[in-house]
Amino acid sequence: MKRASSALLIIALAALLIACQSGRAGSGQPSGASPADTVAVDSPTIRKLIEAAVGQTEVTRYYDPAYVKIPYPAGDVPAERGVCTDVVIRAFRKTGVDLQKEVHQDMAANFSVYPNRWGLTRPDTNIDHRRVPNLMTFFKRKGKAVAISDDAKSYLPGDIVAWDLGGGVLHIGLVTNVRAEGDRLKFVHNIGWGARLEDILFSWKIIGHYRYF
Repeated sequence: MKRASSALLIIALAALLIACQSGRAGSGQPSGASPADTVAVDSPTIRKLIEAAVGQTEVTRYYDPAYVKIPYPAGDVPAERGVCTDVVIRAFRKTGVDLQKEVHQDMAANFSVYPNRWGLTRPDTNIDHRRVPNLMTFFKRKGKAVAISDDAKSYLPGDIVAWDLGGGVLHIGLVTNVRAEGDRLKFVHNIGWGARLEDILFSWKIIGHYRYF
């Protein structure tokens, strides 16, 4: 009886070990995606970035562009709502990069080089980092801009892409490692219905392509 109990214990421990190994960080596989649906990601930081972005699709249900006073640094609006930039901001925070703080510090020191579309005379930690033109300027100033291309293979997991939707309306999203059709990868973005994982790379005119990590 003792031998049988010991054997069962060994089997249970082995099963637990296998389960832990299969679910450990490093799989590079977003929740709900099979290995065949994804491309491998070697960088732990980029894996964390993508997992944080994809995770928002289960939480952020609403698009809400309202101006809200938030703490600084590490301030955020309620997780169930936000805009396209919040997808990027929240994902970056999971990697230890606070874009609210980074953008504010750069704007405070170089305010005149940032777009002046909103009639501001000084930085505003509540909203500056949540505006697409400011994120584009920040990424470019930090040397993170890469070439815009018509080749889908040029857009890698963890990249940031900005689009012009027309009429001066801009949009931004984050490339995941989840496969779409052909060579394209899906994005996490929020364009009006909460954070979603979708195939949108060439849906609009691309005006910015950035690789931070």
